[in-house]
Amino acid sequence: MPVTSPGLKGIVAATTRLSDVLGDEGILLYAGYDINELAGKVSYEEVVFLLWHERLPNKTELAKLKADLRAARTLPPPVLEFLRHAPKDANPMDVLRTGVSMLGLYDHAPVGPQTPEQLLPRAISLTAKVSVIVAYFHRSRQGKDLPPIRTDLDEAAHFLYLLSSETPGPEAVKTLDLAYVLHADHGFNASTFSALVTISTLSDIYSAVTTAIGSLKGPLHGGANEAVIHMLQEIGSPDKVDAWVHDKLAKKEKIMGMGHAVYKVLDPRAPHLKAMAVKLSQELGETKWIEMSERIAEIVKKEKNLNANVDFYSATVYYSLGIPTDLFTPIFAIARTSGWTAHIIEQLKDNKIFRPSSEYVGYPVGKMVVPLDQR
Repeated sequence: MPVTSPGLKGIVAATTRLSDVLGDEGILLYAGYDINELAGKVSYEEVVFLLWHERLPNKTELAKLKADLRAARTLPPPVLEFLRHAPKDANPMDVLRTGVSMLGLYDHAPVGPQTPEQLLPRAISLTAKVSVIVAYFHRSRQGKDLPPIRTDLDEAAHFLYLLSSETPGPEAVKTLDLAYVLHADHGFNASTFSALVTISTLSDIYSAVTTAIGSLKGPLHGGANEAVIHMLQEIGSPDKVDAWVHDKLAKKEKIMGMGHAVYKVLDPRAPHLKAMAVKLSQELGETKWIEMSERIAEIVKKEKNLNANVDFYSATVYYSLGIPTDLFTPIFAIARTSGWTAHIIEQLKDNKIFRPSSEYVGYPVGKMVVPLDQR
């Protein structure tokens, strides 16, 4: 008998070899590697290769991937013009969604069955270009020049360079690179699954990634990290945390960044981001954000037995790096593009269109049409 599951909770829609989320155990796997084994030991580019090829690269393969990504950063001139003239008050996720969709206009990607060999160059191109779209829009809306593309910097360093037009320091690069690693993939999350639904129709990779960006924009998915920093700003200072949190709990209102749809224990990515947040806060001499975060986490854990998730501490990390709040979710998209494209490639290796059934709960059959003049 068909099973009705709101939100598809507990439903296994397909198999994957790329990542697994073991919620009861607090484990995240990328192609067999525990995230705790990868974090701090491999670069984002190594993780990108891992997701696309199910193994870590050797030195030669890593050098080639880096070269391919760096060579693919240049945007088509019409996309540049769009970024220059997009409304300055536009949501950066809307701009990214539209920019990625535009990229499809200048690459006549085939519609229909596609091989990994056809898809991989496009995955490289998208992974290289999303950060340029985000950074260039941010510069443009400030009325600043668009720094020239560089080919001597890795992905995290290049994004930070584009934002400021200055070569970033090694600690900032290391921090953002680790954040990219932690956000690269996460099973069949909402944005990944939406990309798979689109590509399962044998649409093109640009349409699928555009779909994913639209899903990630929502505050219940990628937008949660931006909501966290707004929450901290609303509270204002550590001495106001207790009253604010207890008021929210009494009203049964959601506290952003706490709890997870899958993890029943601590999100394994959270400790890595917490450690970065603590370090950055101490280096900057501005510790109130992490102090507030730790107190919120302590209260909610005690009162509701909910743990902090990846969004809770990533907000403080990005804020401490001087990244504008409304770019937090686009950074999530930058990192996750590698995961989206990996799943798209995997889906088309043995494609079945996603077409779930629905449970009809409307009026029973038998309604009769009343003539228009009698209604």
